[in-house]
Amino acid sequence: MLSFNVAGLLRSAPGTTRTYPVTVPDLSVADDLELAGPIEGQLRLSRTGRSILCRGELATRVAERCSRCLAQMQAPITIEIEEEALPSIDIVTGVPLDIAAEPDALRLDEHHELDLGEAVREAISLAEPIAPLCRPDCRGLCLVCGADRNEEPTHEHPDDEIDPRLAALVDIRDRLSR
Repeated sequence: MLSFNVAGLLRSAPGTTRTYPVTVPDLSVADDLELAGPIEGQLRLSRTGRSILCRGELATRVAERCSRCLAQMQAPITIEIEEEALPSIDIVTGVPLDIAAEPDALRLDEHHELDLGEAVREAISLAEPIAPLCRPDCRGLCLVCGADRNEEPTHEHPDDEIDPRLAALVDIRDRLSR
């Protein structure tokens, strides 16, 4: 659940804080990004003089492919949330507030609900690893035949027709591998 009713917090004195545990079993993040586990963590909502400040840390896993060997894997992601949400309705009078001064700000809805779904989606998308690895020592795929070098660590191909200009490099490689 990433939606919180903050009407009581809006009526509280500035500095009042409430902490909420978060467990979201599934959330649609993006067409090309799938969660592999629940989103879990804790959010702290604080009343400021003009808004609600939300801070917290959430963790999840995303389904990925290893960038070296292409194996299916789950990449852990930890995100930090820090959002300020402004009211759209005055809590005392119920009169709509002018939002023209800050049109791009995160807003509480007319029922004083704070919806952090979009902020969490964006944070997860930004935290997605660029080149995920199934393990730090992943050897990847053979450049010649595509075999998984993690499953066949001794996999090699005989040196076929070596360009005579590169023969000296082959000799150096062979001396260094002894």
